[in-house]
Amino acid sequence: MKNKRLFTLATAALMMAVTAQAQTSDWKSYTYVEAQGGLQLTATQMNFGKLITPTAAFSLGHYFTPVVGARLHVNGWQAKSGVKNPDQYYKWNYITPDLDLMINLSNLFSKNYDRFLNVILLGGVGLNYAWDNDELKALNLPAYKAPLAWDKNRLSHNLRAGLRLETNMQKPLGLSLEVNANSLDDRFNSKTNDADDWMFTAMLGVNFRFGHKAAKKDFTPKVALKMEEPAPATATAIMEEIPVVKKVMERRPVVSKEKVNLHKEVFYDVRLSDNDGHATTLKEVAQFMKDNPNSKIQVVGYADKVTGNAKLNVMYAKRRAEQFKADLVEKYGCNAANILIDSKGDTVQPFPNDIDPGNNRNRCVIVDGEGTREVTTYKDVEVEKTVMEKVERKATE
Repeated sequence: MKNKRLFTLATAALMMAVTAQAQTSDWKSYTYVEAQGGLQLTATQMNFGKLITPTAAFSLGHYFTPVVGARLHVNGWQAKSGVKNPDQYYKWNYITPDLDLMINLSNLFSKNYDRFLNVILLGGVGLNYAWDNDELKALNLPAYKAPLAWDKNRLSHNLRAGLRLETNMQKPLGLSLEVNANSLDDRFNSKTNDADDWMFTAMLGVNFRFGHKAAKKDFTPKVALKMEEPAPATATAIMEEIPVVKKVMERRPVVSKEKVNLHKEVFYDVRLSDNDGHATTLKEVAQFMKDNPNSKIQVVGYADKVTGNAKLNVMYAKRRAEQFKADLVEKYGCNAANILIDSKGDTVQPFPNDIDPGNNRNRCVIVDGEGTREVTTYKDVEVEKTVMEKVERKATE
């Protein structure tokens, strides 16, 4: 029972998953009928080669989407089983109507509906009825070996799973190869061993699909057009255009490169090195580096002699240069390898000392760099060009 519940749940889940796929504009749903014939095997402990029997089937199906279809399938004919010690075989008849869900795996993973072969997964549920087991009765077995041999109620459930190969579904006629595994009640073969009986089938089929229309042929009679005879030719003058090569002046662009220099000065308060108020300068330097990716820039830090001492001023100047480089790299994505830094401490004073220490401009970073830019100018050039000119000539018409 556990296997049956799992089979039912899996079938329902698969149905809900694939029915979500929308139908496609170049595919139309259709109904089909099919006849199949092949071989059947009821699994038991006997020699499998002696258990193979013929089987046949008829089905009526419908495909709702390129992926999902369903069918009513009736399968039946003859089954065979046996008992050991000594080996004895017996036959009986059966019929199995099933309602099957079909999933076209080829269309599930591809939109090419005009392929030659489709792979289809199917699963379903139904009923099975077995009868005419007189050969088992004739064996006169003890009741414990075949307790269901004389039981008239041989109606049982059927659970099915299978795989199907089918030719191009865009055509009215198709061929199929189908292999199924069927799980039936223990009473199917008139014996009992406290486990479901298994029946395996392999069948070839021919199907006809309704709704496929052949291309219409055009039977409209063709009318031959009568050609009028040309009028006698007369001499006349006509104008026509011919190609002529001429020299013309044409304005063309001339691209040259010129040097461009970068020079920026950034000033700081006493002991400070942050660049919170210098975003504009940072952006301009970053844009220069982006425009000139192969150029290097020099960032030099300074401190003023008016405040602090020489040792502290070396540290402040170096910190200012390093922080300016770090902001270019981290905030603006500049290439660190193209940024060279230096620190002069208070040994170099690029600006005159101010009287007011609070306004000393030597607490600064000076940035220098050299790059190039393209300059486009235009120049008139004489070139040869083909033009069309009208000329007069005599002709007959």
